[in-house]
Amino acid sequence: MTAIYDCSVDSELLTGMRIARAAITRGELVVIPTDTVYGVAADAFNAKAVTRLLEAKGRERTSPPPVLIPGIPTLDALASEVPPAVRLLVEEFWPGGLTVILHAQPSLQWDLGETRGTVALRMPANPIALELLAETGPLAVSSANLSGMPSATSAADAAEMLGDAVTAYLDGGPAGVSYEPVGERVGDTSSTIIDATALAHEGGRLRIVRAGVITRERIAAVVGEELLEPAGGAAAGSDDAPAGDDDAAASEEPASLDAAPSADEADTTTT
Repeated sequence: MTAIYDCSVDSELLTGMRIARAAITRGELVVIPTDTVYGVAADAFNAKAVTRLLEAKGRERTSPPPVLIPGIPTLDALASEVPPAVRLLVEEFWPGGLTVILHAQPSLQWDLGETRGTVALRMPANPIALELLAETGPLAVSSANLSGMPSATSAADAAEMLGDAVTAYLDGGPAGVSYEPVGERVGDTSSTIIDATALAHEGGRLRIVRAGVITRERIAAVVGEELLEPAGGAAAGSDDAPAGDDDAAASEEPASLDAAPSADEADTTTT
């Protein structure tokens, strides 16, 4: 059985982080805590590692994972454009439970699946995740559970579902405890996912793809209700929805591209 490293113990934290860094470099998977739920992580720029992540969860390329990042400078590096409204939102809610879907830089050398040129990005509010991200760079991270199963809020939950498909489990204690469970399912602490790709067009508005721990009311307080698409708009699995609608660490998904998104976040998500 793959080892679980208790990150509240200094010696295990150091060992676990060292093993996790090495595993990511080799294209292997690690499970990490986030502020919402636990996520299974892979090098976002290693296509084989991303494929391994999807296979471990039992998912298809039509459900590409979101990407966790260590800070706002990485947001600018990965997104082709960051609209002013998105900047306001990430300044308010990052690090934290908000995942934002944007158009990806076309020059990026990665293959996350059928993303249709988009990427779902989140900066998690967890020191262990942020430390690893600072050392490895962006990580493709999906919820640390088998497809169709509840999200893992502990390393032990994740290990029970993913087992030896993961090289190392970093145990950061219970996930999601800093949020009220206000997502789409009872007890859900998934991130809220916002599709901001329509802002590239005149008159475009933000669309809440999945309700999560950041409520619509809090989002409207930052950007104004007039910039939000009315509730009950197109579902994430519709033909005009961007890819990457999974969370960086979320609970679990419908069959298609998170069609009619139920709570998923890794998580993005994510996380």
